Amino acid sequence: MPIPDSLPGFDELPVAEGAPPQSGWWLFGREDQVGLFNLQTPERIAAAAKLVERGAMFPLNWEMELPLPPLYGRGAVRQTIFRNPNGHDDALDNFFPQASSQWDSLVHVGHPQHGFYNGITPAEVTGQPGTRGGIEHWARRGIAGRGVLLDVARFLESQGRPIDAGDRVTIPVEDLEACRAAQGVDIRPGDVLIVRTGWIAWYLRQDGATRRHISFPANLRAPGLAAGETMARFLWDLHVVAACSDCPALEAWPPQPEAGGFLHWYLIGLFGMAIGELWYLEALAEDCARDGRYEFFFTSAPLNKLGGVGSPPNAIAFK
Repeated sequence: MPIPDSLPGFDELPVAEGAPPQSGWWLFGREDQVGLFNLQTPERIAAAAKLVERGAMFPLNWEMELPLPPLYGRGAVRQTIFRNPNGHDDALDNFFPQASSQWDSLVHVGHPQHGFYNGITPAEVTGQPGTRGGIEHWARRGIAGRGVLLDVARFLESQGRPIDAGDRVTIPVEDLEACRAAQGVDIRPGDVLIVRTGWIAWYLRQDGATRRHISFPANLRAPGLAAGETMARFLWDLHVVAACSDCPALEAWPPQPEAGGFLHWYLIGLFGMAIGELWYLEALAEDCARDGRYEFFFTSAPLNKLGGVGSPPNAIAFK
C-alpha cells in the first residue's frame, strides 16, 4: 500500500469513511496488519543506517528471568536442558512472551467500543493459518529505522524533580517536550520513540520482599506517560511508529479514569502504533549522556509466531 504523501494530523482523524472517531484505521488499506510500521520506508531506513558512526551496539532486551516474580499474574519461564554426548538442547515451558521486555502487538489491546486495529475481530485471532493481526506480520516485514531516546528520568533529576519509580508518576507532554529540547534532538515521522523513566534501575535496587509485593497487580505503582487525548494527540502528530519505555505499562500504572483512562486504547486499538515495555535502557542512556547523541539506528526482530499477542523485542540500538 503506498504511503500517503501527507499524513493526517490528529484533528483530521478518522482518515476513512466509516472508521471510528480519532482513529487511523484504513490509512494503509483495509487489509493492513502492521499499522504505523508502514512508515518505516526504504528511504527512512537507509537514512537511519547512516547514524551508525562507532559501531557501538546496545541490546535492549532485559533478562527473560526478570522481573521476578513476574508482574500482572504472568508466569516465570522454566528451562529444561537436555544433555547428550555432543552437546545440549533445551526447552522452555511456561513462556509468557510479555513477562519481560516486550512488544505489544496490534491484537494485545483493543478499544473498548471499537475493538482491534482496522476492525480485526477476536474470532480472527486464532494462532492458526489465516489468523489476523498477530506479531508475525511485524516479524515478516522487519523492523528497522531511526530511534530516539528521551531520557526523562535523567532530565527531571537535573531539574530537581527526580522520578520516584516506586510510585505512580505521570509524565505529561510538557515534560517530554522539555526533555527533547534539552537533549537537542528532533522526532521525525517513522521514528521509534523510547522513553526512559528509570523504573528498571529502581527495580534492580529493590529487595526480594519489595519485588514480591509489587508482583501482585493491586500493589503495583509505576511511572509512565500520562494517558488521555492530549498525549494521544501528541504521539499521533509526531507520526512515530512505536512508543516504548523501561516501565511496566508505558503509561503510568495503574490507569485511572479521571486521569484519561488507558492510553493503550488509543495507541494500539485506534492508531496501530506499537507499544514496547520493560526495555533495558541503562547502557544506551549512559552512552547518550556521554556523547550527547540521542538518535541511533534501531532494529528489532520479534518472534515469527502466528497470531502472536506479544514478543520479546530482540531490539538493538546502533551508534
